[in-house]
Amino acid sequence: MALSLEQKKAVVAEVAHVAQSAHSAVAAEYRGITVEKMTEMRAKARSEGVYLKVAKNTLVKRAVEGTEFECMAEELTGPLLFAFSIEDPGAAARLIKDFAKDDDKLVVRLVAMGATLYQASEIERLASMPTRDQAISMLMGVMKAPIEKLARTLAEPHAKLVRTVAAVRDSKQAA
Repeated sequence: MALSLEQKKAVVAEVAHVAQSAHSAVAAEYRGITVEKMTEMRAKARSEGVYLKVAKNTLVKRAVEGTEFECMAEELTGPLLFAFSIEDPGAAARLIKDFAKDDDKLVVRLVAMGATLYQASEIERLASMPTRDQAISMLMGVMKAPIEKLARTLAEPHAKLVRTVAAVRDSKQAA
């Protein structure tokens, strides 16, 4: 069923709004995917903060004009599923990569982040980016390490004295 002009405008406005605030985008060819797989993918996408959309390429081209995903416009050909990461830059890549691993009919075609279009093989790098919580915990570990080292360094002379006294005591008891 063909879309009316108003429906097309609504799709363009919706995708443009999402593309303005998205961190990264992945386009994958979905030809041959079952309805059950697509439904499962959509449910997982909602829970992970990923916006999934199957739309005509001409509408998506119009929607991404003026956004950092404008670099994708030239490469939009064939039936594509668009995944935009809303909260976490690697969320869309992880979602598409996980489903592509299980179903070889889902083929990654485009990966974009920061106004740069990457090779489809770069999805692995984008998917391996840490989540926000993981990045914060890594940062806290780095910030905490010097303080812990200082505390161990300050405590070491006392610990060494205690070990020395214990060794002297043990040697006297053994004699």
